[in-house]
Amino acid sequence: MTLELWILLSVYVVAIGAFCFIPKNKIRLAVLAFLTKHVITFLIGLVVVEFGLIEYPVRLFPSVNRTSFTYEAFALPAVCSFFMIWYPIDRSKLYQLGYYAAYCSVLTGFELVLETYTDLIEYIHWEWYVTWISLCISFYITRRLCVWFFSKA
Repeated sequence: MTLELWILLSVYVVAIGAFCFIPKNKIRLAVLAFLTKHVITFLIGLVVVEFGLIEYPVRLFPSVNRTSFTYEAFALPAVCSFFMIWYPIDRSKLYQLGYYAAYCSVLTGFELVLETYTDLIEYIHWEWYVTWISLCISFYITRRLCVWFFSKA
């Protein structure tokens, strides 16, 4: 088994294991955040791959589509679930902005490491700051939708 496949497998193991620690009162929020982020990242990921901006040489389901199923449809939505359940509602706007920046920076850092040292992702016409900005925007959209949804409940 190659390093890339071990990384893909470990993403699933860690994420599924982490889901066991979601508090019962936050499960609905985590599921809504997961599904919302899934739709956003999967659709945007398809567009980015079809325009030839990013390539995923090693991926699950290579005959189905050219995006990384693990990253676009599972890892990012899972991280977004935790982003939402631990979101600092009671803190200042500056702290909340830092929360966005921290999550997006860590995810972008991991992506850069994977891009540099593995064949899981390859930037063609893409830069790290585009990833960072797109993550911030997608986290914000997910946050707004979840706030709207639960304000109606």
